[in-house]
Amino acid sequence: MDRTSLSELLQGFSRQGRELLRKHLPFAAFEPARAACSRVEMLCGLARDLISNRGEASGVAIATDLLRLYEAAGPDERADFFQALSRDFNPDRATLDAAWAKFQTEGWDAHPALASAIEAPRQELFRRLNLAPGGTAALVEMREDLLAMRGVPGVALAEADLAHLLQSWFNRGFLSMRAINWSSPANLLERVIRYEAVHDIRDWNDLRSRLDPPDRRCYAFFHPAIPDDPLIFVEVALTREVPGSIQALLAEDRVPLASGEATTAVFYSISNCQPGLRGISFGHFLIKQVATDLRREIPTLERFVTLSPIPGFMNWLRGEDAALAAQSQEGDGAHRDRLLAQAVRYFLEAKNGDGRPADPVARFHLGNGARLEQLNWLGDSSPKGLRQSAGMMVNYLYDLPAIEELHERFANHGSTATGKPFRQLAATLGSDNAKLMERQG
Repeated sequence: MDRTSLSELLQGFSRQGRELLRKHLPFAAFEPARAACSRVEMLCGLARDLISNRGEASGVAIATDLLRLYEAAGPDERADFFQALSRDFNPDRATLDAAWAKFQTEGWDAHPALASAIEAPRQELFRRLNLAPGGTAALVEMREDLLAMRGVPGVALAEADLAHLLQSWFNRGFLSMRAINWSSPANLLERVIRYEAVHDIRDWNDLRSRLDPPDRRCYAFFHPAIPDDPLIFVEVALTREVPGSIQALLAEDRVPLASGEATTAVFYSISNCQPGLRGISFGHFLIKQVATDLRREIPTLERFVTLSPIPGFMNWLRGEDAALAAQSQEGDGAHRDRLLAQAVRYFLEAKNGDGRPADPVARFHLGNGARLEQLNWLGDSSPKGLRQSAGMMVNYLYDLPAIEELHERFANHGSTATGKPFRQLAATLGSDNAKLMERQG
């Protein structure tokens, strides 16, 4: 069954269900008895109706009406609704206590009943909302709202339960990878322009230069419930060498390379497209699958590297050397060695609360099993690049046979794998950096 037929079927269920609701559930949906209720009260009433209802058609109708009402709600009303879900849609305490007591006496045979008792009704609510036409996309947007409310008292339980379900629904087994090229549908190309998060796409000509030449590729993950909207995409350049700057890689006057002449695949932009799926990672799967497929397609490829930003560097530097940070955004090279030395320290010393690299891009690639290969002075001379990292960029190298070993070393010991160019640069910048490299092993 194609997507159009499925949508029509669900809409038919919704229409039939609404007729049933008018006959049998006078307080459901938008009946006059609820006309005096606030929008939040109506949302909560629909949520209770949806959880208690067992009919498929009427369930689709209630879910559809709830999502429409939620869409019309303002930010404060949405926050009140999530607070109500976190407060009033919890497991029944008596049932949970009884299930726990039975588990303590009967052991694992009683575990299914305990698992059922501990699940909050709001999880079932989210599952049933997913039945509505467009329900999956609506729930992803709902979590985006919840993430924006972090810090608002009383919404954390709703966010945790929705995140748990989305983690299951968006696991790698459900995703498909597709190439995006200049012949892709216009609505998809428009989304690529809109979602590009690393290097802005100026116009359609700029987009064409990234998708159409023989030395350019773009791949994305899609979910069957949201087939026309990418979850994440990666842009790839095919080159003869490891690039040191994004300016050269995206130059308008560059001469395209025949794909069969390439020896290096460069992942130069990775963009997450759905804010509501933040924290649900599938980027590492995408990179590894793209690398595998490209090696099969282009046997001349020898290296797989990134050309990556360093988004956290300047914020860190302001805390370490405020005077240098204030002088560092001119891009004139006057403080080159001092900035490079501080960047080496940043990659090897700066950690977050979990003891992992403070830089989010470093955390992502090192956690995937890449190694820190090369630090590039003025790799991004754009205003954004100067503002984030004094113009510096970095290459992470994916050595496919070593990925699993490096991933294990990072996961178990937090070690930062480094390549020869990075180590040589550190050695030229002074003894303190050399000692840092020795501690890294």
